[in-house]
Amino acid sequence: MRRMMRLSIAMVLWGLTLMASAQIVQPVKWAFSLKSIDAQHVEVVAMATMDKGWHVYGMHLPDGGPVPTRLVVEVSDEIELVGSVTDRPAAVEVFDKTFDMKVSYYKGTVWLTQKIKLAKSQPMVIRGEVEFMACNDEQCLPPDVLPFSLNFSPQVAVVTEKSQSAPSLEVVVPIAVESVSDSVVGDSAVQPAEAVASMVESGSEPSTDEGHSHWAIFWLAFAGGLAALLTPCVFPMIPMTVSFFTKHSKTRASGLRNASFYALSIIVIYVILGTVVTGIFGADSLNELSTAAWFNGLFGVLLIVFAISFFGAFELVLPSKWVNAADRGADKGGLIGSFFMATTLALVSFSCTGPIVGGLIVQAAREGGMAPVVGMLGFSSAIALPFAFFAAFPGYLNSLPKSGGWLNSVKVVLGFIELAFAFKFLSMADMILKLGWLPRELFLAVWIVIFGALGFYLLGKIRLPHDSPMERVPVSRFMLSMVVFSFTIYMIPGLWGAPVKLISGFPPPGRYAESPFGVGKEMPSGGGAVSSGHIPEGMHHGPQGILMFDDYEKALVHARKENKPLLLDFTGDGCVNCRKMEDNVWSDPVVKQMLENDFVVVSLVVDDREVLPESEQYVSQTGKRIRTKGHKWSDFQMTRFHRNSQPHYVILNLDEQPIGSDKAYDLDVDAYVLWLKNAVDVFHR
Repeated sequence: MRRMMRLSIAMVLWGLTLMASAQIVQPVKWAFSLKSIDAQHVEVVAMATMDKGWHVYGMHLPDGGPVPTRLVVEVSDEIELVGSVTDRPAAVEVFDKTFDMKVSYYKGTVWLTQKIKLAKSQPMVIRGEVEFMACNDEQCLPPDVLPFSLNFSPQVAVVTEKSQSAPSLEVVVPIAVESVSDSVVGDSAVQPAEAVASMVESGSEPSTDEGHSHWAIFWLAFAGGLAALLTPCVFPMIPMTVSFFTKHSKTRASGLRNASFYALSIIVIYVILGTVVTGIFGADSLNELSTAAWFNGLFGVLLIVFAISFFGAFELVLPSKWVNAADRGADKGGLIGSFFMATTLALVSFSCTGPIVGGLIVQAAREGGMAPVVGMLGFSSAIALPFAFFAAFPGYLNSLPKSGGWLNSVKVVLGFIELAFAFKFLSMADMILKLGWLPRELFLAVWIVIFGALGFYLLGKIRLPHDSPMERVPVSRFMLSMVVFSFTIYMIPGLWGAPVKLISGFPPPGRYAESPFGVGKEMPSGGGAVSSGHIPEGMHHGPQGILMFDDYEKALVHARKENKPLLLDFTGDGCVNCRKMEDNVWSDPVVKQMLENDFVVVSLVVDDREVLPESEQYVSQTGKRIRTKGHKWSDFQMTRFHRNSQPHYVILNLDEQPIGSDKAYDLDVDAYVLWLKNAVDVFHR
C-alpha cells in the first residue's frame, strides 16, 4: 500500500513537472568524468548527448557566426592544462548560407576531452564549465554556460590486467553539477563515469556526411581537370604524347602499357601533392587556415595574379632546372621514363593548371580531413583519362579538334572566372575583419563588370595579347555570350536589393551592405511607428528597415505612449531560422506594414555577449548567474513565457499581458498576418 502511495505521489509530481516545463526544450544532456593517464596526468571528459534532429556547434568557428562549443577547465597552482581540447568524433562541416561561412556542428553524441597535469597526487576538486548553443532545423536555443565540479581521489582506481601494482586507468564518479540551467541542459544529471568510459572505449559515434562532401569535392575537382585539359598547356600534349608511346614502342601492348602507366603516374603525382599539403598543415589546421582572414585575403590576391597571367600579361613557370631534370629522367624509357614524362607534363603545364589546382586545394581545405587528397585524385583523373583512352583507341585521335586560337580563348575565359572568384575570397577576408571595404553592392558591381567584359570578349569586342584575329564570331561563342550577358543582367537588380538567389552564398549577405535596401533607396522613416516624425531614443533600424527597440523597458514606455501593442521578438545573432523568418515573412509587404504601423517591436537578442553593469547582474530563479544582456533576455523569456527557443514572438498589451497565443518558426506568411490582425483586433476592443 505504501509503495503504491509513493508511486502515485511520484507520478503526480512528475506530471506537474511536465506541465510546468511543457514548452522548455531540453534536447542536450551532459555527463562529466575523469580518466587517469598516469600518476600526474588526468583527462577531463565532457560527454554531450543530443536528441534526434538537434546539434550543438563545433569548437572552431569563424568570427561573425554562431556561438561555438567550448570546454574550460579552471587552472590553479595544482592544475595545469596540457594541450587543447580534443573532440571525438570530429564536427560535421557545412556551408551556412545565412552566415555566408563554413560552420561545424556535433550530432548524436560527442566527447570533449581536456588533458591536465596535477602538481600533486592528492584529493582535490576539479572545476570547469562548458558553453554551447543547440539548434535544430526549426529553432535555436540561447547559448548557455554549464558549470561542473569533479572530485578527484587517487585512491579510487580501476587497475588494468597488464599491471596490478600501478593504476593505469582511473574513472571517478563526479559530484553533482552546480548551478545547472534547466532551460538548455534539460536532464543534466551526471551519469556514472564508468558508463561514460565504456561508451568512449566502444567508439560509438554519430554518422556524418563526410562521404557525401568528399564525393562533391571529387566531382568538382574532376570538372576542374576537364577545364585544364582545354588549355594550351595541356591539350596539344595529348596527341603528341599518345603518338610517342604508340610509335616508339616495339609492340602495341607495350605502348598501351607505357601510356597507361603514364596516366597512372599523373594521378600519383597530384595525389602526392594533396597528401603533402594535408600532411604539412594537418586536416584540422588546414580547415581553420581556410577560414582565416589573412589566408582568404592572400589567396584572393594570388587569384588576381593568376587571372592576369591567363589574360596573357606574363607566364607563370617553375624553375627551368626542375623541368630539365624531369626531362632527363624521361629519356630513360620504360616505366621509369613514363613516370618522368608525367612529371614533366605537371611542371610544364603549371602556368595553366597551377591556378586551377590552387583554387581546388583551398576549396577542399574548407571541407577538412582528406578532402585535399580526394580533390587531387579527381583533378588528376580527369587529366589522365584522355591519355589512357587514346592510347587504347588511337584511331579516335583524328576526331580531336586541331590546336589553335580557341585554346587561348579557353584560357582567357578561365582567367575571367579566376578573377571573379578572387573577389569572393577578398570578400570573406573583409567580412571576417569587418572592414566594410567590399560591401554587397560593390561586390555585385565588380561581378557585373567582370562578366560583362567576358561577354564582350566572347563577341570579339575585346582582344588580349595572345588572341588570334577573328573575322566572324562562331556560333558557339555567340551562344555562350548570350548566356553570359543574361547572367550579367540578372545580377544588376541586386544593386537595388533583389535577392539574386542564383548566386546565393557568393556575394556578402544583405546585412553586409552600404544600405540594407540596395543602392538608390533611402532609409525608411519608420512608418506609423513614429508619430512625432523623429526616431525616439533607443530605436534603431532592424531587419527589413523596421524601426525597433532592443530594450524591453524602453519599448514598453514607448508602446504606452503610442497606445500600441508590444511585439517581443526573441532572437539571436546565431539563430539561422530567425534570419529565415526575417527574410521570408517580415519582408512581406503586409507584414512589414503592420509591424511598422500597428505595433511597437522590441528585438531581444539572447546571445548578446555585452556584459551588464555590475549593479544589473543578478542570480535568476534557476540559480544561474546573469552576467550579460543575452543571459538577461534568455532568463526573461524562460521565467515569464516558459520557452527557451528562438525565434519566439509574443504580443503584449499595455498591462504586459499576452494577447492570444505566441508564435514560433513558421514561414506561412498568411498565418503570420492573421496572427497579427487578431492581436490588433483584441487590443483595440
